[in-house]
Amino acid sequence: MTTWHLEQTAPSDLSPAQEPPAAAGVRIVRAEVPSPEFSHFLYTAVGSDVAWTDRLVWSREAWEEQLHRPGVETWVAYERGTPAGYIELEGQDEGVVEIVYFGLLPAFRGRRIGGHLLTWGTSRAWDMAERRPDRVPTKRVWVHTCSKDGPYALDNYRRRGFRVFDVKTADEE
Repeated sequence: MTTWHLEQTAPSDLSPAQEPPAAAGVRIVRAEVPSPEFSHFLYTAVGSDVAWTDRLVWSREAWEEQLHRPGVETWVAYERGTPAGYIELEGQDEGVVEIVYFGLLPAFRGRRIGGHLLTWGTSRAWDMAERRPDRVPTKRVWVHTCSKDGPYALDNYRRRGFRVFDVKTADEE
C-alpha cells in the first residue's frame, strides 16, 4: 500500500474546481451540532467500499470525544437534500489544519461534487480562524490518501493545488 501526504502552504495554492450547475441542487453545510450517529453514518457510507476501517470500532463516546475536540468541523455536501459526501477538518497546533476525512457516497461519485466539496473544505480550512477566534490563522493545510482510496483521490488533491511532501510504501497486513 502506498500513502501520499500532500499539503498547501498558502491560500493561493488552492485551485478551485468548477461548481456543479445550480440545477443540480448541490449545497454544502457545516454540521454545527455534533452528532455521533450522523458522523458514523457519513464515515461508513463514504468509506465502506474504500477500506476505511479505523473508526468502525469506535464507541458513541469516542465519536463524541472526536466531534467535541477544538477545531474539528464537519462539512456535508447535499444534492437536492440528500447527503452526498463530507469533509472533516481538524485544526491542529501552530496554524495547521488536517483534512482528516473526505469523500463521497458511491452513488454521488463522478458528478462533479467531489472537486467542489474539496475546494469548499480546503477554503474552510484556510479561513478556520475567522470562525474560531482562539485559533491562529492557518499556515498549512494537509491531507493523506492511499492506494486503497478511490481511483481519483490523488488526482483530485493535485488538481486542487495540493503538493506531495511525503510518500510511504508498506506491505498490507
